[in-house]
Amino acid sequence: MYTWDFSIIYEYRWVFLNGLGITVALTAAIIVGGLAVGMTAAICLLSPFRLLRAFSLCFIEVFRCTPILVQLIWFYYALPIVSGIDLTPVTASLIALSCYGGSFYAEIIRGGIVSLDPGQTEAAQALGMRPSLVMRRIVLPQALRRMLPALMNQSILQFKNTSLVSVVAVPDLVYQGQMVAHDSYRPLETYTAVAVGYFVILFPLTLFVRYRERKSKEAR
Repeated sequence: MYTWDFSIIYEYRWVFLNGLGITVALTAAIIVGGLAVGMTAAICLLSPFRLLRAFSLCFIEVFRCTPILVQLIWFYYALPIVSGIDLTPVTASLIALSCYGGSFYAEIIRGGIVSLDPGQTEAAQALGMRPSLVMRRIVLPQALRRMLPALMNQSILQFKNTSLVSVVAVPDLVYQGQMVAHDSYRPLETYTAVAVGYFVILFPLTLFVRYRERKSKEAR
């Protein structure tokens, strides 16, 4: 019978905390990057220019319809060959995860915008407001309230997606767990600790998202 020994977790506590810190920082960066990419793609999808719509749709479908693990490997190994620019593991991960998340954020943002009554936009334009001003002051503030739960759910998925960056040697929580497991010969305790680390962060966020969803429904 296997004898569990979690004392090894305490011995390597700083290794785990360092990996967790990198995971959280990487998540924050790819959420910001993904939202920027998603907003740009969503605006292009709603553009009157056919070329912009086609380019945005192609971008979204490419990243939504290919596995994120394949994208990570491609950006790290293939993109430097194609572009001639060397990428660090962190940079490649940031680009891949931001584009991947952005493709989902784009559809959420587009859906939130088109869900609003078009009469508000028409009335604002009739008063002489520029389209960019209408979007910034009238459309987006209202759409954001409807999009918020979906955006937060996608951000939680982004946090979990960071667990894949270990394949390109980013020293996140999973990568540090692999190192500890190899060094201590205690993989069961190690990966249990890694799972607990993700759960401790994600479970409160999940509860908060559910709370926001309830509040959003009550406000309608």
